[in-house]
Amino acid sequence: MRIVLVHPNYHSGGAEIAGNWPPAWVAYIGGALKAAGFPDIHFIDAMTNDLDDAALAAELARLRPDVVGTTAITPSIYVAERVLEIARDTVPTALRILGGIHATFMFKQVLSEAPWIDVIVRGEGEEIIVNLLRTVAEGRWPEDRDRIRGLAFRDGDTIRATPAASTVRDLDALAPDWSLLEWGKYIYVPLGVRVAIPNMARGCPFTCSFCSQWKFWRDYRVRDPLKVVDEIETLVNEHGVGFFILADEEPTINRKKFVRFCEELIARGLPDRIKWGINTRVTDIMRDKDLLPLFRRAGLVHVSLGTEAAAQLKLDQFNKETRVEQNKEAIRLLREADIFVEAQFIVGLDNETPETLEETFRMAWDWQPDLANWAMYTPWPFTPLYQELRDKVEVFDFSKYNFVTPIMAPAAMSRGELLDGVMKNYRRFYMRKALFHYPWRGTGFRRRYLLGCLKAFLKAGFQRTFYDLGKVGYWGPQSRDKVRFNFDETRKIAPAQLEDWEAAADRASRARARREGANACGAATLQMPQDAAL
Repeated sequence: MRIVLVHPNYHSGGAEIAGNWPPAWVAYIGGALKAAGFPDIHFIDAMTNDLDDAALAAELARLRPDVVGTTAITPSIYVAERVLEIARDTVPTALRILGGIHATFMFKQVLSEAPWIDVIVRGEGEEIIVNLLRTVAEGRWPEDRDRIRGLAFRDGDTIRATPAASTVRDLDALAPDWSLLEWGKYIYVPLGVRVAIPNMARGCPFTCSFCSQWKFWRDYRVRDPLKVVDEIETLVNEHGVGFFILADEEPTINRKKFVRFCEELIARGLPDRIKWGINTRVTDIMRDKDLLPLFRRAGLVHVSLGTEAAAQLKLDQFNKETRVEQNKEAIRLLREADIFVEAQFIVGLDNETPETLEETFRMAWDWQPDLANWAMYTPWPFTPLYQELRDKVEVFDFSKYNFVTPIMAPAAMSRGELLDGVMKNYRRFYMRKALFHYPWRGTGFRRRYLLGCLKAFLKAGFQRTFYDLGKVGYWGPQSRDKVRFNFDETRKIAPAQLEDWEAAADRASRARARREGANACGAATLQMPQDAAL
């Protein structure tokens, strides 16, 4: 059985400014399939190679696969659907599979708009896809599809889903096949070295209202730190990787295992050969302030902090469980430990104003992170905050749900004014850093890294790929009233998906009523002896 995995060709002008990112899902899915006895696996990286439809069709025709699989986050969903449409037309007998976070939660939407998709893998894919392809290989597909947990598919005019599969319990048993990737093409621009994105854990115990990762991975699981270091050593020795970013939402949650991970990196001499970065929470940095020198010796050079907002009201709305004053302190601690710190701000909710945007800039400059990033609020349609703000969401063109396009329309400003305000923050922050900080602060690696980051910003700005500025026609403040975001207004939420949401809302409402009723009964029962005494 020949299997072709395709990474869809989607670009947005966001994280790509720092480099081309290797699609780790291919290594993990490919490794699981090979371990299960499916060795004939090929990979087409349509995104990194910028393949158009004709080139993708030609590759599929050349490979003649029995199975075509792809994945999608929300903004790449239409491109992923198109990949499988091309597969239908080019290799019509091949089974067409879609996975990823968007399809997991929005399978009714996806199967309504792309009925040529044969099956959706819902949730973590390694074990589900093995069960699926074994069924195919044994000639039991599609008759036995109802027996496989974690699938969704069309049955005539009906969209059906099997019960959810369990999460992968033994992450250490997974054996990603990194050899499937085209390593010479994945370069981290600030350092000019190959970059990888392994993971140490899956899941997150926190429930930030704007995030969906905790819903997708469900329970929090951490790998054996020594196994993770083994994997990184392989990436260095066999694929020449010089920088990695842990894919975890927050790898520092389990302090004991994270410390063990750092100690093992040091013991093997890897910090001399590879540097790395993480995303984490402000509270973890505060908790581990005495350990930051150890983290730096282990090669940790870049920490992206989810500071998210300059106003406590927004932090509370995001359910961040942090305080504004903690953000400044965490940034100071990281800088003193010689770890580059990036502050992340979420802007663009319906209550955004020119004053709140200005406040985020003042905070960023006061806190003095090495880098700052202003991301447009993106209302993932499967998050709690989306359901809360749903009546205010006007745009259902998911290709624009990419952190750089203003999806929400603030009451106090237009989308063009919002984009201009964000660009003003970027211009001021990085112009000041370029003139007064980056060339003069520190020596050696620190200066080289910061100038490399500046190079990445300048390159993206010159090419007008940053924030999709070229596509929307933004040329500065004078163009803010002429910006065109080109939303596809024909995109709507499918009736099947709306019905599913309403059913879920009804179930949640009934459960809430039952809890409130039980609490009321409990309170009455506790009160009875006191009333009787009276």
